[in-house]
Amino acid sequence: MTDSLDIDTQDARRLAGALISLIDGARHRVNPGGPSEVVKRITDHVGCALADMPNVSTRFDSWDHVNLDRGVHSYLERWSPDAEWFGMTGNQHARADLLDMLASADQFGAYRLGAVDYATAATGPDEAVEIVHFGLVASRAPDGEPVVLALRGPVEHSPDPGCILRVLAANRETATAVRTEIEQLVRARDVYRGQLLSFDVSEHRGNELVSFLPRPELDAHDVVLPAGVLDAIERHVVRSAEQGDRLRAHGQHLKRGVMLYGPPGTGKTHTVRYLMSRLSDTTVLVLSGRALTVMLARAVSIARRLQPSVLVLEDVDLVAEERGHHGSTPVLFELLNRIDGVDADADVTFLLTTNRVDMIERALSERPGRVDLAVEIPKPDADGRERLLRLYAEGAELDLPDASRIVADTDGVTASFMRELVRRAVSEQLDRVAEDARVRLTEPMLREALDELLEQRNKLTRVIIGGQ
Repeated sequence: MTDSLDIDTQDARRLAGALISLIDGARHRVNPGGPSEVVKRITDHVGCALADMPNVSTRFDSWDHVNLDRGVHSYLERWSPDAEWFGMTGNQHARADLLDMLASADQFGAYRLGAVDYATAATGPDEAVEIVHFGLVASRAPDGEPVVLALRGPVEHSPDPGCILRVLAANRETATAVRTEIEQLVRARDVYRGQLLSFDVSEHRGNELVSFLPRPELDAHDVVLPAGVLDAIERHVVRSAEQGDRLRAHGQHLKRGVMLYGPPGTGKTHTVRYLMSRLSDTTVLVLSGRALTVMLARAVSIARRLQPSVLVLEDVDLVAEERGHHGSTPVLFELLNRIDGVDADADVTFLLTTNRVDMIERALSERPGRVDLAVEIPKPDADGRERLLRLYAEGAELDLPDASRIVADTDGVTASFMRELVRRAVSEQLDRVAEDARVRLTEPMLREALDELLEQRNKLTRVIIGGQ
């Protein structure tokens, strides 16, 4: 039995040796030119063999691709302004792991020097730049030691679609120092700071999206609410950096939660848009729909790092639907717990809107302290409806000395209804005036539009836009 085992072991060793010789011979036949040019470029610069380089890397979310690119270029401007990028070509080079590619290039010549891959990334609502999607660049560490930086952007449909930065150096300490400085530059040059951002989830592409939005331009005249309501909201949400510093000096917390509630169409979103216009130097992040459940944790993290910031959570009642037999609302509780997890001295405002305050009252009572100001945005009263009527008709010539009858007949409607009333009245008159003339609105014209909206056959439309 022992002899048989010895023979088997010896045969196995001979077979393994033969296979190694075969593979080594094949490698030289496939790559007769000697060492890989791309590997040689890296090892000659760093000064050590590829196998001796520690694996030092850092990962960023896919939407931080533009920030990673900015951070790397800032580093190069500081330590190697004349450095030139290079790329690699070969099968699946846009998807394969860098270290695997370099190993294959070294052994089989599978990958060669090539052009840098670029992508386009937004830097604002109407601006975009080219950024490196996959490329390498020889540089120097702050202490002068040679390093090679490798940047790879997100790969669609990948299990991990994030961005990767690898630092190749002769020792781990040098690579780690470079990585740390680049991470600091990424945060210092964050393109999202002070912007208005929308978070969304694309089911078709299976990824998470961050988009720039243009900041609204509104003033207090454009917001029609009961006396004192807008002032109360604004005092709680809008404040200067100087005031924040003074609050900290007095030992007061900065984090706050504000909830705007009321039926659909009363002006909650419009009020939020006004606040966005007032927060010109503040980062504003907007979540709604499925993004509330999928991207909440990341949005809170971004709000922390880009403070002062406001995180707008629209229609939170949509995640407060009763779940299970015990009537729990786990998604909403998770949302409130995330609010609670932000440090009290963080300059972050959570601004919630809801059409169904009854859906979240219990969750708020079971998780007190998350929202410290709740403001009802009601249907407009008579004075409010007249102000809305005149506001929405500012683009036309409103000939309505006395609006009392129209106002009385719109009792109980929302701001959305008043806007649609004026829009229909203007639309009806457009074909009756010259193309370059302004529409002149009179009471009969408004009455005609109002009667149409109040007709029984328009009942569903009336409900949708906030009628009676």
